[in-house]
Amino acid sequence: MFLSGRQTEILEIAKAEGRVLVEELALRFSVTPQTIRKDLNDLCDGRVLSRVHGGAIFPGGTENVKYEARRSIAAPEKQAIGRAAAGLIPNNTSLFINIGTTTEAVGEALLGHHELMVITNNINVANKLRIFPSIEVVIAGGVVRGSDGGIVGEAAVDFIRQFKVDYAIIGTSAVDADGALLDFDFREVKVAQAIIANARHVILVADSTKFERTAPVRIGHLSQVHTFVTDECRVESVRAAAAEHGVRLLETSRRQN
Repeated sequence: MFLSGRQTEILEIAKAEGRVLVEELALRFSVTPQTIRKDLNDLCDGRVLSRVHGGAIFPGGTENVKYEARRSIAAPEKQAIGRAAAGLIPNNTSLFINIGTTTEAVGEALLGHHELMVITNNINVANKLRIFPSIEVVIAGGVVRGSDGGIVGEAAVDFIRQFKVDYAIIGTSAVDADGALLDFDFREVKVAQAIIANARHVILVADSTKFERTAPVRIGHLSQVHTFVTDECRVESVRAAAAEHGVRLLETSRRQN
């Protein structure tokens, strides 16, 4: 398809940031929102972007968007999910916290808890929690991924297998319509699978943009999760899969109403 200069720039922004919004693009290019909507419609018709409420996202089938961009995507929703998931964790318990910007939101919401043992392969979570004396932080060894501070690889897998904890907080890059949980880095996926296998109760945290994305590596299936916390689940097949497998579905947007 032929792209205008503005559409090419919009595509580059979407690749870098993961998501573009109509109002922000209209201000950036000094054009009307209607003009931007037409650009986005053309890009989505050409299947280079995917439409979401208020804008569009870069589908990114084989490569994740950059860490800072991921932090900014659905940030208020992630904070609400983090608070809801943290509310499920009692004091005096042990838990894994996996890599991800939504799992980091859970970590931030745990700061008021007491007598926790947190085992993590996420340097950002460890740095946030380590200064609180009522929370013992245990960090996995292995290869540190420079892009986001995630610790991945076989050494991290072996480390995780030494534990059997009460709860696991896991994230995912994409949730497929059939309930498959997907990610981009097979080394990260192996750690996530070890975390799922060594926790008594698994809590999946993922905002609703994950229903609109895809990724090539399979972590597992929604049926392996006990509780799924999201802002809103509009995909009926995912909702049905949760019901079929007895997964508790918590939607923060509904809790606020």
